[in-house]
Amino acid sequence: MFISPMLLQTAPGPFSHSDYIFEPKIDGHRMIFSQQAGKVRLYTRHDNDCTRQYPELQLPFDDDIILDGEVACVDPATGVSDFESVMSRFQSRRADKIQQLTATLPAYYAIFDILQYKGQDLRGLPLLHRKEILGGLSLPSTSCGVVPHVDGAGEALFQQIEARGMEGIVGKRKNSIYETGRRSHAWQKVINWTYAEVYITGYRKHEFGWLAAVPSGTSGKLRPAGIIEFGVSPLHKQAFRGVAGQLVTGEDKEFVHLEPRLRAKVRMRNWTKSGLLRTPVFTSFIVRGGDGLHDFYA
Repeated sequence: MFISPMLLQTAPGPFSHSDYIFEPKIDGHRMIFSQQAGKVRLYTRHDNDCTRQYPELQLPFDDDIILDGEVACVDPATGVSDFESVMSRFQSRRADKIQQLTATLPAYYAIFDILQYKGQDLRGLPLLHRKEILGGLSLPSTSCGVVPHVDGAGEALFQQIEARGMEGIVGKRKNSIYETGRRSHAWQKVINWTYAEVYITGYRKHEFGWLAAVPSGTSGKLRPAGIIEFGVSPLHKQAFRGVAGQLVTGEDKEFVHLEPRLRAKVRMRNWTKSGLLRTPVFTSFIVRGGDGLHDFYA
């Protein structure tokens, strides 16, 4: 049985409050664990069945249950979740590949809420009551665990998260009920963003996206770093269009390529192992004299 998960709002920054508990944000993908009549099924937040991808997470609890949490693959050297590894697990479809990855990239289920237990719907209970029930469970294996939390001290937890290079924190109101399928201010995430300066070297022809590039090592040559799709306002798009036409160097089927004269600041989750920006969000143009943007923003 699938239950659409409660979603998070984004807080403007770290905060502390006595009405909230704070948890580390696990860098994986959301998963609903459903055990009905002893049969275990696993679902993504969009109701896609991912049971077969995670054989090690199919061990049953002592009674029927529905849980909410995050699937992650943890780097044993750092103890930090590795998003690319869990995506390798999620995208695998062949049975032999799945079995191989179960050994080399074991998945871990980080549980942070309990929605049903022994046939009872718990979503209307206050969060701390649900946490108490969750904490009393006997877990079926070491492949799953309950996400820890601290009382009130969000800013102190965020400092620890920053120091370890983890994804962020989640603040949850102690008396919050579980709002199925809704994005609620009762749950707020604070992302530990990484920032970078990039060159804009082109744009997509058929849908919005700016090509980003960064210097490669000591050579100073630019290398591709991904595509910026988010955070760009209509004003920024207008400014870009006013300048880009003067910088065109060529085009192909998908992109128009530009001289690397426009620079921007972006925020992102982190760098991927292949050196790309993970989910870059445009923050601002880096304005230099003579780049054509200066007069627009002066």
